[in-house]
Amino acid sequence: MNQVFIGIGSNKNHPYFRIYSVLKQINRIKSTRIVKKSSLYETKPLGPQSQPNFINAVIEIKTNLNPHELLDELQVLEKQHNRKRTKKWGPRSIDLDILIYNRITMESRDLIIPHPGLEYREFVLIPLYEITNYGYEIPKYGKVSNLIKNL
Repeated sequence: MNQVFIGIGSNKNHPYFRIYSVLKQINRIKSTRIVKKSSLYETKPLGPQSQPNFINAVIEIKTNLNPHELLDELQVLEKQHNRKRTKKWGPRSIDLDILIYNRITMESRDLIIPHPGLEYREFVLIPLYEITNYGYEIPKYGKVSNLIKNL
């Protein structure tokens, strides 16, 4: 099975409810199960500050789906939660990002792995550090602990 880390965020329409709800839904994706989940973190939004703070988490899943199949499934869940892609870094009911998929690096029209910018995002690195071991390394970027020190 493939080891995948997914970032989850919400700052609209009851964020805590959205996150707990989507966790149950992720566990229902075929050939997929949540192995670990971080605590929930409240963080300021990237971009426009005139929106509510985000609630963020990172989960580790095991899946038999390939990266594009998984992306399709996650986008179905976003749609079920009324995710609208209207404004970059705008408010969202739910945001599901494939952060890391095994140890691969890839870039296609609709998917980049590791997720772009994750090495600068405290709301990704801190929960990722919480659920991985001290020496965990992100392909292309290095140890999570070193990335956190550089923030």
